[in-house]
Amino acid sequence: MELKFQSYSLRFKIPGGTSRGVLTEKETFLINLRLNDSKETEFYGEAGLFRGLSADDKPGYEQKLKSVCEHFDFNNSGWWEDLREYPSIQFGLEQVLKGKEVYEKKSVTDEFNPILFPSEFTEGKKGIRINGLIWMGDVEFMKSQIKEKLAQNFKCIKLKIGTDWESEKEIIKNLRKEFKKQDLELRVDANGAFDFEQSKTVLKELAELNIHSIEQPIKAGQIQEMAALCESAPTPIALDEELIGVFYRSEKQKLIETIQPQYIILKPSLVGGWKGSEEWIEIAEKQNSGWWITSALESNIGLNAIAQWTYTLNNAMPQGLGTGSLFRNNFHSRLKVIGEELFFI
Repeated sequence: MELKFQSYSLRFKIPGGTSRGVLTEKETFLINLRLNDSKETEFYGEAGLFRGLSADDKPGYEQKLKSVCEHFDFNNSGWWEDLREYPSIQFGLEQVLKGKEVYEKKSVTDEFNPILFPSEFTEGKKGIRINGLIWMGDVEFMKSQIKEKLAQNFKCIKLKIGTDWESEKEIIKNLRKEFKKQDLELRVDANGAFDFEQSKTVLKELAELNIHSIEQPIKAGQIQEMAALCESAPTPIALDEELIGVFYRSEKQKLIETIQPQYIILKPSLVGGWKGSEEWIEIAEKQNSGWWITSALESNIGLNAIAQWTYTLNNAMPQGLGTGSLFRNNFHSRLKVIGEELFFI
């Protein structure tokens, strides 16, 4: 068996606006596993490094990935623990090793769309409810996106906020005039755009608009401030960036026990893949914190792996899964959005 990797640059069809700036490209890394069989069977996994956000975005990342591929011990059951501080590599390896495991049982594979978790989802019988994502931009651009999502019959919409809160608030107010809470769930994602005092005001204003939750109102790392916001939050708070870089179970437990968030949001590429996410879920549930899964601008390779696994978790909430349609040079995918659900066709 042979492991290799390559860098791949995903190019946005339309620049994606966030509170961190406008994205035109997204670099990612593909891990390739080739078997020494007669067919030279191959599997691909995605190490979805997110520059400027991933905890393993540090000098020497590609050298580390190269070393892991060249020296990987397939008989070492402790490889995942050894890579605790490289969550994107953990996830990429989980994908190719799971592909190999399923292939050895079924002898059928698709290098870009392998069935990793056989279910009614991969049989095309059931879908996964997802939220419609509204990217930041000027008012007209955001309104046009909202109109498109509503036409597609989305019942849960997530808006990126934090660039111009007064304008963003007016958009939400107008939505609420037209759609009641029971007809349209609204989530917002601040990506840490507000300071502590601002957040208190924003949380109150969001509560008046019957918002489901706000992701990461303040920047990560302000543990006591976030705990204070969660303790008296008129609008439920979901931790996102706060989880990034918290590698070890004891640290995860301490974080959740201290902040006691209403929700946590899990991005497998950023928190150690399926295993790392499941560790967070177990800890959160013991603290009565809810959770859902979100993709992080992976290609269709990583998205396929996240979606299949997400279905097995049986979480009825709308999940934050992408659709693969953002990029003009994405890989072939069997994932398709029908209404507000993601299907494997």
